[in-house]
Amino acid sequence: MTPTERAPATDEQIDVSGLERSLRHPRALFSFAMSWITGLVTLFTLVPLFSVLYLLIVRGGRSLSMAVFTDLPPGAMMPGGGFGNAIVGSILMVLIAAAISVPTGILAGVFLADFAPDGRTAMAVRFAAKVLTGLPSILAGVFAYALVVITTGTFSAPAGGVALSVLMLPIILLTAEESIRSVPAKMREAAIGMGANPTQVALRIVIPTALPGISTGVMLAVARAAGETAPLLFTALFSEYWMSTRAPEFLPKLPSDFMKPTASLAVLIYNYSSSPFDNQIELAWAAALVLVILVLAVNLAGQALARRGT
Repeated sequence: MTPTERAPATDEQIDVSGLERSLRHPRALFSFAMSWITGLVTLFTLVPLFSVLYLLIVRGGRSLSMAVFTDLPPGAMMPGGGFGNAIVGSILMVLIAAAISVPTGILAGVFLADFAPDGRTAMAVRFAAKVLTGLPSILAGVFAYALVVITTGTFSAPAGGVALSVLMLPIILLTAEESIRSVPAKMREAAIGMGANPTQVALRIVIPTALPGISTGVMLAVARAAGETAPLLFTALFSEYWMSTRAPEFLPKLPSDFMKPTASLAVLIYNYSSSPFDNQIELAWAAALVLVILVLAVNLAGQALARRGT
């Protein structure tokens, strides 16, 4: 060993007294105080959330039964009843919105990420999508009212689906673009080296690889659309009846079954929460609990897909 070389220090030779955290140091005291303040503010902000959930579970839970999922809404001061038609209507309109927004959003995301990422068209589309993410939902309803309701002359499930698709599209588009950008370039280069054209690379390599992230965006968009009320007031309105007059009534069978006012959980809650009759108010609480559970389930599914893709 040369004079300039030194043996590594052992645990006994290392002085760790200076590494101990003490609240007497200003920085440690500041960090400790800010941690406690942040925790208290977090708990304070969670109080409204848990209070709402508590009210939903207590007031909505006592009205839940199998009948509320299969029966029609009750009349004033009538016992029983349910919101089966509102559940079917909500699912139908979300499916229509997904059928419009999911393919459009994914294809637009592929275009923005791979085909023309720096072009003027791409910049304009990104700007429009970001503006649409903050669009008031009632404006989406006004747009669908002018485009579909006035054209067809009736409130309907397709009109509600178009309104919801306007709200879903920017979320899916931006999420799809980011997911596609995260696909390694080596995968694209390998596919091109094997003779694949750009379309084949996008459909067979890029989209399947980015599918977990894209699915997360779809789930988040569905969760937002499922809880919207204002767009459906302008487009689907509401109905106290099933969509079809033929058994089973909850399934629309003819094109005319779609082109009529359609019930939804969000509008049912809006209508019945201000009702002067106790039975309808209790039904609104039960419907709110069911809607929160559905939205929570969709969000959890989206989080699970996101973790699976990482």
